[in-house]
Amino acid sequence: MKNSNSFSILIWANKAKAAANGQIPLYARVTVMGKRAEISLKKKVNPQKWDAKTGFMKGSGNDVRTINSYIHQVSDEIFRIYAELQKTSDFISAEEIKNKFTGTPDERRSLLDVFDEHNRDVESLVGKDYVKATLTKYKTIRSKVSDYIVHKYNKTDIYLDKLEYGFITGFEKYLKITAGIDHNTAMSYIKRLKRIISISVNNHWIGFNPFSAFKCTTRKVVREELSEEEVKRLVEKKFTIKRLEEVRDCFLFSCYTGYAFIDASKLTLANIAIGKDNEMWIKTSRTKTEISANVPLLPQAIEIINKYRDHEICIVSNRILPMKSNQKMNAYLKEIADLCDINKNLTTHMARHTFATTITLGNGVPIESVSKMLGHTKITTTQIYARVREQKVSRDMKALRTKMNSEAVIEL
Repeated sequence: MKNSNSFSILIWANKAKAAANGQIPLYARVTVMGKRAEISLKKKVNPQKWDAKTGFMKGSGNDVRTINSYIHQVSDEIFRIYAELQKTSDFISAEEIKNKFTGTPDERRSLLDVFDEHNRDVESLVGKDYVKATLTKYKTIRSKVSDYIVHKYNKTDIYLDKLEYGFITGFEKYLKITAGIDHNTAMSYIKRLKRIISISVNNHWIGFNPFSAFKCTTRKVVREELSEEEVKRLVEKKFTIKRLEEVRDCFLFSCYTGYAFIDASKLTLANIAIGKDNEMWIKTSRTKTEISANVPLLPQAIEIINKYRDHEICIVSNRILPMKSNQKMNAYLKEIADLCDINKNLTTHMARHTFATTITLGNGVPIESVSKMLGHTKITTTQIYARVREQKVSRDMKALRTKMNSEAVIEL
């Protein structure tokens, strides 16, 4: 055995792999910083002549001299490789020494290389296992990680074996302070970064997960929605600009059905069916989760569908709504909010919130039914919308007072 600080070589015979003739194979165990790698020496020895304490054969004879000479050569070569790496590398691993000794190509992987390989895999599965939005998210995060590596280390990439816990805590601060990203979005980025590291661990490209102790947390967000009065203001507004009228109608459709932009934009007449209750339904599944999100159509939603049945865009695209891109929709919704005196950041996703709160829960629809229509897999997901306003509490209690026929008052 030879030692140099945290480096050691152990030559040992593996009795568990004894051959039929009793001979046992020799191995060199290389240890660096507590991490080890086993190298098969392609030699076998007589267990009666093997001295486990010295790591050499005992006795005399040509076979003993030959094996012991080979062991010296192996030890010297491994130690030479280690000494050479000390001069040229800022990080040495037992696996790297093994690869150089055996002539195996270096498997040292970098973070962005793994990211790129993962993203190529996702791209090849878009439309099968993933939606395009998922690929876009991973590309965005890859870009943020790349920017952080340049910002923090002044390098274009970093090896996986150089990662430590401080990398991810530093990345969190970078996202929040330098990139100006809110907490929950930063956590969603970090969750996907942790997934890349998990893939690396599972493929043995890195010996341990340096981010395993980092826990992603989310903060409760108050989701905005339109009130009944604001929805009414939208409905009654007369637009002189056609594109604004169309965007308003598409937004209202989502308010009356709960469909997110991506799902509403894909709807065709084939998605509309008569249910067992003899009412018209939209039957489909959410793009994000592939969970069914079947919704009975309210009269207002039916009116919007009928309004655009002969619209040129709908005929050409075979869609029920003249939907524009999400980016354009959100830009036009800001104009609409100004024209309707709505002091809220009107977005396509607010329509889904409005359906959940104002249109359904606010009118007494049970949360279990709302959850089903939204395509949620867990009722807890729907509960984020279940904020009961004072207005509804007052209305409900007024109905209760009438029912109980009580005119009692408290003298103040």
